[in-house]
Amino acid sequence: MVKFKKQVNILGTKYRIEIHKMSKDKYMKDKGFAGYCSEERKLIVVADMSEREYFGGLDEIEKEIYARSCLKHEIVHAFLNESGLSDNANQINSAWAKNEEMVDWIALQGAKIYRAWQEAGAIEV
Repeated sequence: MVKFKKQVNILGTKYRIEIHKMSKDKYMKDKGFAGYCSEERKLIVVADMSEREYFGGLDEIEKEIYARSCLKHEIVHAFLNESGLSDNANQINSAWAKNEEMVDWIALQGAKIYRAWQEAGAIEV
């Protein structure tokens, strides 16, 4: 099972990181989410990938990759939350700052963007 740090600093705000069993986390189970970010509780939750009922089709390497992917995704949500963007997106149900595809894109491409910034000399040392 993948091990994460217990907390992460998001723009000066500490968010706890927890791993929950989907079978015991009603919100995750009802929504079918493998993770979530609670802006109010300053909490990031990632599903315990060991539960066969939910993740039985994945081998151990796939479970680790998926768990890390979920954590990155939820951290992006936390950054948008702490930037004030989740509250100012003009629409309640389809706000751009809550758009899962956009958050996935940032989570997937973030490291590549950072490396490109480094390569180009765009980041101060």
